[in-house]
Amino acid sequence: MDPVIVVGAGPVGLTLSLALAAQGVPSVVLDEGPGTEEPRPARTVVLREDTADLVGRLGCRELDRVGLRWAGWRSMRRKQLVRDVPLSGGRGREEAEEPLPRLLPAPLHVPQHALSGALRAAVGRAPLVQLVPMSRIDTLEQDPDGITVHTREPGSTWWRGSYLVGCDGARSTVRKLLDIRFPGRTAVERHAVAALRAELPWPDEAVSHRQPPWRTGGAEISARPLPDGVWRLDWLLPPRGELVTPEALITRIRDTLAGWCGETPAYELLDTGVHTLHHRLARRWRKQRAFLAGDAAHLLGALGTQGLDEGLRDAENLAWKLAHAWHHGPAEHLLDSYQAERRAAVAARLRAADQSLPILRGGGGLRTLVPGAARGHDTLLSDGHLGCGALGAPPSYSHSPLAPPHAEAHTVVGTPPGAPVTDVTVTAPDGTTGRLRERLGQGKPLVILVAPGTGVWDRRHWRTAGVMPRLTGAVAALPGPTELLVTESYPGASAHTVLLVRPDGHLVAAFGGVRPAELYTAAQAALGGAPRGTREPAGPEDGEGERGTDHERPPRARTRVHADGTAAIT
Repeated sequence: MDPVIVVGAGPVGLTLSLALAAQGVPSVVLDEGPGTEEPRPARTVVLREDTADLVGRLGCRELDRVGLRWAGWRSMRRKQLVRDVPLSGGRGREEAEEPLPRLLPAPLHVPQHALSGALRAAVGRAPLVQLVPMSRIDTLEQDPDGITVHTREPGSTWWRGSYLVGCDGARSTVRKLLDIRFPGRTAVERHAVAALRAELPWPDEAVSHRQPPWRTGGAEISARPLPDGVWRLDWLLPPRGELVTPEALITRIRDTLAGWCGETPAYELLDTGVHTLHHRLARRWRKQRAFLAGDAAHLLGALGTQGLDEGLRDAENLAWKLAHAWHHGPAEHLLDSYQAERRAAVAARLRAADQSLPILRGGGGLRTLVPGAARGHDTLLSDGHLGCGALGAPPSYSHSPLAPPHAEAHTVVGTPPGAPVTDVTVTAPDGTTGRLRERLGQGKPLVILVAPGTGVWDRRHWRTAGVMPRLTGAVAALPGPTELLVTESYPGASAHTVLLVRPDGHLVAAFGGVRPAELYTAAQAALGGAPRGTREPAGPEDGEGERGTDHERPPRARTRVHADGTAAIT
């Protein structure tokens, strides 16, 4: 069968090709550039726990050397400290005397060129991935058996693939050739950006400072640390106007460092820029055998949200579905679920950001007099940066067309159906022990039995004891290859609970005991074999028409500030 054609060799395209290779699917990556990355210290990305784990699992283990996991998050308003949040896994906390399991996981902050370089190195080690530089497509043709593209000079040639994924950025050629509209909002936020080496008062902690008390501070400044004493500083600019000259930026840098340190310390300026953020969402993410992913499908980034995070989640979601179709034949319902799940998740993120913007950026008014309002607004802003809440938490596909019948009833664990599973320690029947996330991304669903005491039993005994023989038989009868694992415990689960997990780590269903018929039905639905009739993929043909996406005209946002200072959008 022909390989999958991936158009674009940015982080999303490279991640997708590696994820396909991990599942035995060859791919051709068409890179319109020369195959090198220009170092830009001021262009950085923040990876949440799930996306950092994804790229690490695909062979980029060295990211912890070139990136930094924050030790904490510090929020200030004017001259006051509003919030100080310690983060688990951050530098300086690995040697803590006691574990801190309830802390939020530390994001990984890394220069984008370093991430791309690590992914390219991993691609170089993957025999199933062919990376072709200087290959810009200009023609795309589809037929029932595959897809054909043509690349212009200097490498003019035709390429044949089974499927094609456009990961070619905001100005996507693939999206234009497919005639897919890309509506949304322009210049939602603008930031002046600088990367510099200096000593700031909060080593390894990220800082958000709202309404700083010096003249050039503007509405908000953020400082995010990188290795070797490097910091990325962002100043929020008015949406339009205010040309940022080099002299004005140097003044901002000096005033900001003096405001934080008492006087301007010695610093080394490494890079500068102006970053404009847009909010857009493609009407469709699939057209026959062609798909969109990453910036080609969506643009977001206001209030600390990370478009690359969502692009990597696109790649993880699509890779196992393409792999299943590539190995086992047409799976239209399964492939349709990519748009249904990922477009809905990104649309929800965009709506949350669009609803939060008037609250956080409006300023003034009676809301500033409400007790706790500042703390509530800070909580909303922190969510996007720290990967929490509607602005930042990993998506849950609770309304997926792949959900089995009556999935809502299967709530026997702390994880609801469709949500990412907790990363617990698991044991395979051969005795191999590791983390659950290490078993993901291999193209197979996972069945996990909660069996307390497994760790102290000899493997020869627990493999043939209790419910294991019946569960082993049930797993062998499932519609596709499935891996059986055992864990000592899982949050909210009792002994003999059985979990069915998708290849991308989202829970399909959980059962209170071994139920072969229900397990089979759930596995069949998760692989696209039993469409859930009451829930169809969302798209322009489902009533959206030309009225625009949900995030384009969000309902009027209101915020309710609770007594403890937290806020909720209604």
